Amino acid sequence: MRVIQALLNRLLQGAALVLAVVVLNFLLVHAAPGDPVETIAGVSGGMSEEIKAQLRAHYGLDKPLWLQLGVYLGNVLSGDLGYSFFFNLPVSSLIGDRVPATLLLMLTSVISAFLIGTTMGILSSRKPNGWLSQLINTLSLFGFAAPVFWTGILLVILLASVIPIFPISGMRNVDTTDIGGLAQMLDVLHHLVLPSTSLGMIYLAIYSRLARASMLDVLGADYIRTARAKGLSDSVVLYKHALRNAMLPMVTMLGLQFGNVLAGAILVETVFNWPGLGRLASESVLRRDYPTILGVLLFSSILVVIMNLITDACYRLIDPRIKSS
Repeated sequence: MRVIQALLNRLLQGAALVLAVVVLNFLLVHAAPGDPVETIAGVSGGMSEEIKAQLRAHYGLDKPLWLQLGVYLGNVLSGDLGYSFFFNLPVSSLIGDRVPATLLLMLTSVISAFLIGTTMGILSSRKPNGWLSQLINTLSLFGFAAPVFWTGILLVILLASVIPIFPISGMRNVDTTDIGGLAQMLDVLHHLVLPSTSLGMIYLAIYSRLARASMLDVLGADYIRTARAKGLSDSVVLYKHALRNAMLPMVTMLGLQFGNVLAGAILVETVFNWPGLGRLASESVLRRDYPTILGVLLFSSILVVIMNLITDACYRLIDPRIKSS
């Protein structure tokens, strides 16, 4: 009963947070310079003032801001994210078409970075002054220093131009529509290598450094010395006793990073022409497509809230003290 009540409280807090984010995003987007009708007029090659006024009335842009906000909140609560000004399609269908590609890119990048980075941090903590630890620290510093877009451009130059191993654009080849499902999946994975590597490089550095620091802190605890005094092997001490307690900071970072991952995905999807939400958001910002921008931001905020709930659940699995309380 207490668990259900705690879950309901977290869901209510998450819903209130999403509502506050929706209001703030709406106000910030409409406060930004630019007019979607003028953007549409520029694309269409000229438009009379009368038609512009009709478009503003059609989209509700001629109403006071507080009234626009009220209408938008009512539509969102009813499940209607509006109609795209530029793409002339429902925002929900636009987001639904792009979500699988973005989730594939984000999950592949973050999970790979988490697993590889944690392994590197554990190996580095076993001999902090050894050559392997120094090499991992050097690679981590490179990952911190390299911007996402710069890493992507370097990978394109090296592995798609100098050594043409991977494709540089899109999610699949245009001539793979008639091949089998396994071949299509392999083709998508082939296109995924460079974008996921570019996006995951900085998070690989974060998790390796955090895992190393957390493991070194745990390995100096009294219960670790007691376990070693009992004659337990280094592998048992490291992986059974130390790793579980060292995982909490990394799980926290994993849950908090998903908002930043989507921000990085905007750059990566632009560099590699990846058909995801990041590219949709970039195109919508340039075209002043308010409903699409707000829809992408709403999805991002919901994703962050869900990841925080999953992080809380992982806490209970990792740390028995949290579970018992």
